[in-house]
Amino acid sequence: MSRSATVLRLSLAALAVTTAPATAVAQGNVLPTPVIAVDSADPVSVLVSRLDLARYKATIKGLTNFGDRRQGTKRNRDAVDWIEAQLRSYGCTNVERLTYEYNPPAPTPRPAGAMAGAAAGGAGQQRPAGPPVSAGGGRARGVRTRTGVNSDSLRQPDARLRALNAEPSVPGERQEVYCTKVGSTRPDEMYIIGGHMDGIGWGEAANDDASGSAIVMELARIFSDPAVQTDRSIRFVLWNNEETGLNGARAYVEQRAKLQGIEEPKGSGKFPEPKWLGMIQHDMMMFDHGMPNADGTMRKEQRPEADVNIEFQSNSKMSKQSAELAWFLHGANAKYATDYPAQVGPHMTNTDSGPFQDLIAAISLRENERGTQVGSGWDPHWHQPTDLFSTFGDADFKLGLNAAQTTLAGVAKLVNATLRK
Repeated sequence: MSRSATVLRLSLAALAVTTAPATAVAQGNVLPTPVIAVDSADPVSVLVSRLDLARYKATIKGLTNFGDRRQGTKRNRDAVDWIEAQLRSYGCTNVERLTYEYNPPAPTPRPAGAMAGAAAGGAGQQRPAGPPVSAGGGRARGVRTRTGVNSDSLRQPDARLRALNAEPSVPGERQEVYCTKVGSTRPDEMYIIGGHMDGIGWGEAANDDASGSAIVMELARIFSDPAVQTDRSIRFVLWNNEETGLNGARAYVEQRAKLQGIEEPKGSGKFPEPKWLGMIQHDMMMFDHGMPNADGTMRKEQRPEADVNIEFQSNSKMSKQSAELAWFLHGANAKYATDYPAQVGPHMTNTDSGPFQDLIAAISLRENERGTQVGSGWDPHWHQPTDLFSTFGDADFKLGLNAAQTTLAGVAKLVNATLRK
């Protein structure tokens, strides 16, 4: 049995659920969702209470000030600089950057009328009969609408935003930022918490993926408090180049996998790359409005039964360990999340946890199943000009906040977080 699996199993008892959280309700004359009281004797409860909806929204808003943050542009580099400054302001004293080259081949011209996305058929149309299998596995069901990547600048009606996003991507050097909470007793082992800061589509990439990046940054803020002590280390990574094929995450694995657990300098007790125990990705966290209507339209409000999707890849070499990590966070959600429940699915795909899935336990938190739902048009703002901060309401932002509560609580248990008085 691996050390990471042992850590998970030893921690399961700590997540015994005493009260199941109620489902959040966005609209209507119904009783409000009760808030889980803070248990001052439980450091995890105290840490979760330090997550704040207004702060989470402000961090997302800060990222959207740089437009879609497309890789290979000045707006992307400016966003990287801003992220580093924010992390340092939180007390992250060991902020670092990973540098790599991205030189893609020239694009192949598409045939006239070809779509950029995987969907076929017009809005509101169901796919042809048959059991199509989505990326990552799983059979898509229900109404499936047109989806893809917007590349038409004129579909963005905001002239200011259109001008901000106008600079094209150029090949060359790329950078991504990370910082580390160093463990006090096991600095040689760590969990990786990630979200990608780049986007596409001529919008603000508010949901994809400022919503996930803001979770990573808010957790970095809370764990960086000097009064918070952890046995194991935690690394907070803001990936770049996700939209081009997970290139930032792949570069990290290529450059740093072989450095795991090596003490440098020898005898110093310092481990620049602690051994990876698990990787938790956050990618599109806010929009769970349900399946499209038969005419292709979507409900305007977050559905009352919205939930946080925790996915692992059942076809990966580390599927057993990944499933254990996913269910561990499911238990953390049941005990500590205030509004939305979680569900576990086996079809993780197309996100930065992918390059890790055959090496360590790797999971992804999302608003919907990536392949069967997002890939079928369940989020009409995905890679579109409408992926704007102003598109989303507090019920949407709260879903992302509940994902942050889920990860924070689970990781705090796994690293044995305590509060120094």
